[in-house]
Amino acid sequence: MSALSLSNIWNELKNSKGGITGLSILAILLIASLIAFVSIPLDTFKEWRNQSYWLEYPRAAMPSWVNIFTSNKLPEHIILKGEREESIDENIKVVTYTYKFDYIFDKEPNDFMLRYDAIYNSSSLLHFSITRPDGMEIELARITLPPAKERVTGILFSTDDVIRKSISKYGSNEPLDVIFRDKDGDILKGVYEAKMSIFFFNMNDEIIDSKFIVGGKVYGLFGTDELRRDLAISIIWGAPVALFIGVSVAILAVVIGLIYGVIAGYSSRSIDEVMMRANDIVYALPALPLLILLAVFIGKSIFLMIGYLVIFSWVGVAKVARSMSLQIRNMPYIEAAELIGESKIRIIFKHIIPQLLPYTFASIAISVPGAIITEAGLSFLGLGDPTLPTWGQILHDANTYGASARGLWWWIIPPGLMITLTGLAFVLIGDTLNTIVNPRLKR
Repeated sequence: MSALSLSNIWNELKNSKGGITGLSILAILLIASLIAFVSIPLDTFKEWRNQSYWLEYPRAAMPSWVNIFTSNKLPEHIILKGEREESIDENIKVVTYTYKFDYIFDKEPNDFMLRYDAIYNSSSLLHFSITRPDGMEIELARITLPPAKERVTGILFSTDDVIRKSISKYGSNEPLDVIFRDKDGDILKGVYEAKMSIFFFNMNDEIIDSKFIVGGKVYGLFGTDELRRDLAISIIWGAPVALFIGVSVAILAVVIGLIYGVIAGYSSRSIDEVMMRANDIVYALPALPLLILLAVFIGKSIFLMIGYLVIFSWVGVAKVARSMSLQIRNMPYIEAAELIGESKIRIIFKHIIPQLLPYTFASIAISVPGAIITEAGLSFLGLGDPTLPTWGQILHDANTYGASARGLWWWIIPPGLMITLTGLAFVLIGDTLNTIVNPRLKR
């Protein structure tokens, strides 16, 4: 083992089929982590639990690429900024936003939504309508806006009572049917024009921004969940979070176990006995029930979670490190170091631990999947850090909203697959390293 250098280990690792496969998967995860840091704004990550932040996204929409495999093209999610016009007539300020879109899909959308940000001090009137491709204009809302002293965000949903009452005169209480279907019940394709006008009676009143959203049934690379959140963000952000948790727990646990085991193996028989009995006590503790209790009564932050996992992860490494140090302590160069008066601490850290470094690298790689899967399991039970969009949290939310029973497979399969691939990468790397550093396995 001592003859193995880092360069030798690396050369053998990259020439192994299992090692190169594991490294390839790990490279993909690192690229995903880089994409998360570079392309996804941190505010999006922080707003994961803020439902109002995701209102402009579709509810429970499938990934966009499913349209490649379907004969009936599902509607894609559309967000329109609109063209602005402003006019003043007899002390009435009229601000109009017009939104045009070409509807080419074979099914009606999930919903639609009008959103506007405005500042107005006096009562104002809002008029909202849609003109279909056949020229039929449908009035959706005519409402009075009460005075407001500060900026107001107004939202009209297709399910609002004011819209249902307005379209009842067209023979139906379902806005989507009235707008997107012809008299025979077929989807009406073509160019639609939505128009919102607000009549201000104070010249200082103003609309700051406005959007019209047609809620599609497909969106993005991984779709959305029941709370309209873009699952691509959580899947991609889950990679650096999972790697941080897994690698941190593995390094801390292996380092603690290595030092503990070497000290026990090199110390006197009585000290070794006491230390290993303490190790056995920790080893015998039921980890999962205690992890649940710690999460419930102390806290669920990611750093506390790492600490909890380290507590129960170092004991196995300590046993192996002790066994190895018992063999190394009888080597001639250890006896020579003792004869020239080197301290025990110096002998441990200069002569014994360096001999165990190859084993340490293999142990770290093998320990990462266990940490990631344990964190995912705790998060699935609702005991993980609720502020982080981890893969376990995605599965927890999917279970809460009955994704499996409702057939929302895109909410379940991607995070489960990412957990599996991450674990597989480190298992392959760890198994290859273990074969390299263990002469018996190598033969």
